[in-house]
Amino acid sequence: MTARPSTADGNASVLFASERSFRVWRYGSGHSQLLLRAAPDAAHTMRLDLLFEGVDAMQLVTRYEALELHTFDEEESGRILERSGVPVRWRSDRLVLGLRSRSGTGYVQCRKVSALLGGTNVLGPDDPAEPVDVVWSLRG
Repeated sequence: MTARPSTADGNASVLFASERSFRVWRYGSGHSQLLLRAAPDAAHTMRLDLLFEGVDAMQLVTRYEALELHTFDEEESGRILERSGVPVRWRSDRLVLGLRSRSGTGYVQCRKVSALLGGTNVLGPDDPAEPVDVVWSLRG
């Protein structure tokens, strides 16, 4: 897992990358949250979650192998924001993040994204007693 800063010149850049496989785990329209989860496996004892909050729009595949989160150039970000219907006055508070992997691509338009490491419970509900560390975060 790596986190890289965005470039200042407006070009697209990779913000976060992981060799793990993520699945679309949960979307809740009431709280506008999307969760992509990399379950524990033989090489990783804890799960790695990408939690997107304040989700306005998304285009997804169900599985991402070796996921990269990246920015878009200003023109493409503008097109995605326009299609989503978010009022112009709120657009500066939104992130438009691309999802790129060996198994597919997509995007998420949101207010915040965090990478959370911890927990071993995969199939049932999350246990609030399990410690989880924020290993990377970005806010619009």
